[in-house]
Amino acid sequence: MNFSKITFNIFLSCALLINSSCAKSSSHNKLPDNTGDSSGTFFVKGADIGWLPQMEASGYTFYNNNGVAQDCFQILKDHGINTVRLRTWVNPSNDPINGHCSTAETIAMAVRAKKWGMHIMIDFHYSDSWADPSKQVKPAAWVGDDFPHLLSDVYKYTLGVMQGLKDKGVTPDWVQVGNEIAGGMIYPEGSTDHWDSLAQLINEGYAAVKAVDPTTKVILHVDQGNNNQRFRTWFDSATVHHAKYDVIGMSYYPYWLTGSPDYTLSIDDLGNNLKNMASRYGKQVMVVEVGGEDNQPQDTYNMLIAVQQKVMEVPDSKGLGVIYWEPEGARSWSHYALSAWGSDGKPTHALDAFLPN
Repeated sequence: MNFSKITFNIFLSCALLINSSCAKSSSHNKLPDNTGDSSGTFFVKGADIGWLPQMEASGYTFYNNNGVAQDCFQILKDHGINTVRLRTWVNPSNDPINGHCSTAETIAMAVRAKKWGMHIMIDFHYSDSWADPSKQVKPAAWVGDDFPHLLSDVYKYTLGVMQGLKDKGVTPDWVQVGNEIAGGMIYPEGSTDHWDSLAQLINEGYAAVKAVDPTTKVILHVDQGNNNQRFRTWFDSATVHHAKYDVIGMSYYPYWLTGSPDYTLSIDDLGNNLKNMASRYGKQVMVVEVGGEDNQPQDTYNMLIAVQQKVMEVPDSKGLGVIYWEPEGARSWSHYALSAWGSDGKPTHALDAFLPN
């Protein structure tokens, strides 16, 4: 759109108005328990556990703090986790690390999570494998479809997963339409180079979610939660192009920032961005991905305490909670350095950050 800067700012201010109307924390900070914070508001303490079924199928054994083999769900629950996040891929491979997470597998895991009394978030990648800021590969089955057909693909796929969950008695509390979509999703049509098309794709996902259950909240998710300019630019564009959503989701990984700086150098920026997003767009906010080094459990513990505190400090109870990405994904199995599990098969001290004080 070829607006002058002044015209654009006036338009954006009106759009935002309409849209709104429709320092390091100590480990001694009081954090909420599983049922809510001090005001009684439910606070998410979550774990993304997409690798769990593959880990179990490969024979990996989880041990509790006492060295007793136990269901991973029990261990997570005993550490204060009350929510699980599950990714879903369109037609994934059987690769143990980079595959699985099909519709059927995701539904099965969601049913299991419900039996453990967990709240549930579903993360639609709209790809056959990982989607993130570096790659948003269109599902192979959708390649060659024109744009109207692509819109239909998104709606039908989203609706199918949601209906499949409902048929098994599961209603997700939250659904992500896209994963870390700073540059868009379903390239090339859904790139942020084509914001109008991206917004239409987002809105098809939104509509499908709400068609199955209007109470499920839709999240739009961008990485680098400490980067306010990144978020303002993205969500200003989402507003101008009328993208529909309920919650702003953030990733926060100090380890992946340039130079892997200690979290103390960016935690205040995260806190300020959380507050700014909530006030600027009138939306709830959540850290839907976070993680720290598995071999630095005390530092990761401190970081998790600080992140939870920053989310809690968002005014008007708009800070919903924090989700650790694959805490159970032990490096010995996944080769991933940011889990919260040790080589002994037990959770590290980092996971204790989700326990009530």
